[in-house]
Amino acid sequence: MRRVVITGLGTVNPVAIGTQNTWDAIIEGKSGIDYVTRFDASDFRSQIAGEVKGFNPEEFMKPKEIKRTDPFVQYALAATKMACEDAEFSAENGSAHRVGVILGTGLGGLATLEKNHKLLLEKGPGKVSPFMIPMMIANMGPGQVAIAAGAKGPNTCVVTACASGTHAIGEAFQMIQQGFADAMITGGTESTITPLAFAGFCNMKALSARNDEPQKASRPFDKDRDGFIMAEGCGIVILEEMEEAKKRGAKIYCEIIGYGLSGDAYHITSPSPEGEGGQQCMNTALDDANINPEDIDYINAHGTSTYFNDLRETQAIKKVFKEHSKRLMVSSTKSMTGHILGAAGGVEAIFTALSIKTGVIPPTINYETPDPECDLDYVPNEARNGKITCALSNSFGFGGTNATLIFKKFD
Repeated sequence: MRRVVITGLGTVNPVAIGTQNTWDAIIEGKSGIDYVTRFDASDFRSQIAGEVKGFNPEEFMKPKEIKRTDPFVQYALAATKMACEDAEFSAENGSAHRVGVILGTGLGGLATLEKNHKLLLEKGPGKVSPFMIPMMIANMGPGQVAIAAGAKGPNTCVVTACASGTHAIGEAFQMIQQGFADAMITGGTESTITPLAFAGFCNMKALSARNDEPQKASRPFDKDRDGFIMAEGCGIVILEEMEEAKKRGAKIYCEIIGYGLSGDAYHITSPSPEGEGGQQCMNTALDDANINPEDIDYINAHGTSTYFNDLRETQAIKKVFKEHSKRLMVSSTKSMTGHILGAAGGVEAIFTALSIKTGVIPPTINYETPDPECDLDYVPNEARNGKITCALSNSFGFGGTNATLIFKKFD
């Protein structure tokens, strides 16, 4: 089986723009959560979110293109440019037909849909943009990225709620393993901090209502957690077949060695009892990687800051890793970024890769009151130095869909 390595990283997220800026902020424990500015949220139960700040699409696109793309595509194009530059990678360097794109997204161009629906109701059908459909459909992310990068290989989109980004990377990983491509641009992108989506999440009581303390609201595994923080952004990784990457002298962050996916078949929003689906997913990834549970040093948890997710993920980790779970480092970077929905897996894959490369484990900030039901080492409040040989990243989505990736230090 062909080996797959990560050679480039790019991200746009609420904490910062750019990989190094983001990583510096993450290991310092800085939060990207603040009050909603995209619309008047004063009538909403939750009034805080992880908005991308200071993003200028003109740095990555032409003005005409900006008008014809939804923000979720703009973020993807920006992060892809960063990742390709980081990897010193171009589809034109080799065979463009051997370079593919798989991106995940949860809701696609919802902002475009809402804007044009309003125009339809207020001004009539003639005012709806002729670009609305190609702006909002979910697969326009990988479509636009492929056009910009000149990538003519496998091209598809994954839409599996909050597991989208992780599923996308897993599928791209297998594309290279199985010989369908030599390199893949992959990850997740999302921009749905809109009145409609925000109202939907608020009314299902999924979001934190800690409106007086925005930067302390996302508190995974803390006893006083009261919901997740909706966020936006993008995380892109460049995957390459190992021998091809070595041949061109690429720097290598780490290797991807395992991918697992499963379904709860239990409930549309609540995880299965004792995290059964998560257990299966992690076990499948471990089997795929051909390693033992004891080989994992760190888990970048799904860790949403909701009661049941954090409880069930903790239970699943304890079931899979047994006594080793007491020695595992587990952290949720959503405590700083918020929950970037379909892009979460892409951004968190970047953090996991950097943890392996740098030997620094990001913290779970806002961990103030331990929950007796969540009793693992969540790397509370401060980053930690430590050697990581193998790390695991989890993403779980509505509908009971689960995804796990395993990363290994490259040698």
